[in-house]
Amino acid sequence: MRIAVTGSIANDHLMTFPGRFADQFVADQLHTVSLSFLVDKLDVRRGGVGANIAFGMGQLGTKPILVGAAGQDFDEYRAWLDRHGVDTASVRISETLHTARFVCTTDADHNQIGSFYTGAMSEARLIELKTVADRVGGLDLVSIGADDPEGMLRHTEECRSRGIPFAADFSQQIARMDGDEIRILLEGATYLFSNEYEKGLIESKTGWTDAEILSKVGHRVTTLGAQGVRVERAGEAPIEVGCPDEERKADPTGVGDAFRAGFLSGLAWGVSLERAAQVGCMLATLVIETVGTQEYRLRRAHFMERFAKAYGDEAASDVRIHLT
Repeated sequence: MRIAVTGSIANDHLMTFPGRFADQFVADQLHTVSLSFLVDKLDVRRGGVGANIAFGMGQLGTKPILVGAAGQDFDEYRAWLDRHGVDTASVRISETLHTARFVCTTDADHNQIGSFYTGAMSEARLIELKTVADRVGGLDLVSIGADDPEGMLRHTEECRSRGIPFAADFSQQIARMDGDEIRILLEGATYLFSNEYEKGLIESKTGWTDAEILSKVGHRVTTLGAQGVRVERAGEAPIEVGCPDEERKADPTGVGDAFRAGFLSGLAWGVSLERAAQVGCMLATLVIETVGTQEYRLRRAHFMERFAKAYGDEAASDVRIHLT
């Protein structure tokens, strides 16, 4: 199964604030906030929604096709992704702009404040999926993740016009989208990804109820933080999957991307939706135990041992044959 992953490619600057953001806000002065947080740790990491998801899929051996835009400074990052099983030949390289950059500070309660510099990501709107499909011999699914908004709209419309199944995954871009844009991006999606807060925001901005949205997409996949994930389809009982036990909690950045990587890999393997969600939750757990979105190491035996402990031997047997 050939899966193209569209989305941002970025470098992450991740900082840690030892206090609590909530303690720094004055209730009657929120309209004039002016704060500077003295952080005690900085990690510079590879990131971006598209690259994070593709990296995770590469770790699981499903050979994703990364579709996005980066700058002339992408060479080292490209080599890293290539070494980890990602097809980067469809990444557009800007002649004038730097690769996008995410700057994020996490407090002691794991709340986050972040800023995102678009950079070369703005050129994602210039990428045609037909060119990608022709190069690899066709596409079975396109995951449309947070990226240049015009690029997301173009990829969605092209998937519809060419009959390519697609997954809608707005994540960070949902805050700047209005209801009309969200309706365009989700209608007809085979999969709609969001976390629980984004689920409510989608319903609020579109004016559609949960039931109405379910009638417009194939599956609605909602991550629930430490509670796991819920997969829904109109007229069917929801599938609910919990998370494996964490060995430690290091950094939540990239956990949602890792879930998507595992879930999409399960689809590529042809396992059930429940198994795909379990793989996603297991991979997400590895990421929350690591600082950085692509710094975890997937050791097959260790992965399967923890997977079996969390979901049972039968589930492990269904997955083990694919994870070789």
